[in-house]
Amino acid sequence: MRRTLIAAVLLIPVTLASAIDPEHQKKAEEVLARSITWLRAQQGAGGGWAVPVEGPAYPAITALVLNGMLMQPGIDETDPAVARGIAFLLKNRQPDGGIYDRVLPSYNTSIALSALARVNTPEARAAIRPAQDFLRTLQFGEGAMADGQFASETGRVTKENPFYGGVGYGRSGRPDLSNLSMFLQGMHDSGVPGDDPAFQRALVFLGRVQMLDSANDMPYADGSKQGGFIYSTGPNKEKAGTGQTYAGTIEETMDDGTKVSRLRSYGSMTYAGFKSYLYANLPRTDQRVAAAYDWIRANYTLVENPGTGTDGLYYYLVTFARALDALGEPTITVLPAPGDTNRTVVPHDWANDLIDRLAELQNPDGSFRSVDDRWMENNPVLITAYAVLALEHVAR
Repeated sequence: MRRTLIAAVLLIPVTLASAIDPEHQKKAEEVLARSITWLRAQQGAGGGWAVPVEGPAYPAITALVLNGMLMQPGIDETDPAVARGIAFLLKNRQPDGGIYDRVLPSYNTSIALSALARVNTPEARAAIRPAQDFLRTLQFGEGAMADGQFASETGRVTKENPFYGGVGYGRSGRPDLSNLSMFLQGMHDSGVPGDDPAFQRALVFLGRVQMLDSANDMPYADGSKQGGFIYSTGPNKEKAGTGQTYAGTIEETMDDGTKVSRLRSYGSMTYAGFKSYLYANLPRTDQRVAAAYDWIRANYTLVENPGTGTDGLYYYLVTFARALDALGEPTITVLPAPGDTNRTVVPHDWANDLIDRLAELQNPDGSFRSVDDRWMENNPVLITAYAVLALEHVAR
């Protein structure tokens, strides 16, 4: 696993030796080899993966495949399949610097940016800065675009606005943590430092989707001590500041003993928020980081996306891998969930656990088994790309 400047900056005690034992390393390599072989066979004639016949295309799916393949030793931009995939991404470059086909500009550009950052060609390098600059205009804040085809999907707002610092799909008029996480991943992967204004604006939104009273100034988090994250600060422009989650509600006990219903945190968004804090160079001693990590330790599982069941399972697994890889610790000591008196507090070799889980989900042909159709996770190319990315973050 990667042991980078992130760990040094955060002053995290890092064990340089991975916790993966030889048996699990061998298993991971076998799973990866089958998956990459299967993905190669799924590439379309135009160089992309999972490209609809009638469009629009989603360059992000191709970028996810490329990102995983380019993390595999021995595969680079000279590989014929990779070269065709890169050409497909670059074909979708727009005059505004984005990489998309009519829809989902932030989602597609952010993920394409992560992939192109791994490519050592003049054409790929030339696309990096324009993509970064385009993404900056989609972030809610003082510098958001004021005109153009996506102007209605962002906003020039001040810090008092619940949407400040967030990024959205470009179709609902409000930002969300998933897109913000992808945005920050692309910026991080392409070399933008954590003290950049884009990360600093993001910290405002991140605080408002963390269910933690001491960090969140939104009324829906009053008294909450969950520490985990929800999806957004509101489902649309008309309901900004009301919060949004895909995990329902949970009863919390306030300091005065009263019980209230609060939006429930869930797994994929908590790992996304935690990872984003690390990319923004927040120290482990920061209350926001510590609270998120405690939620992760109390809700540790690879069986499901905690809080939503099987919804978004593969997205959860890749976000889990990226976040814990960024953390840089080979083991994680679980905590009992509130009210759970039976759970044993023990350290987990999380990378080994992830390898075992993905190995059991793999089909004989190298693809991965769909367990839910929500959020496009009935698309075998998408979930196989997620699985490869997750494994690459633990096997390297």
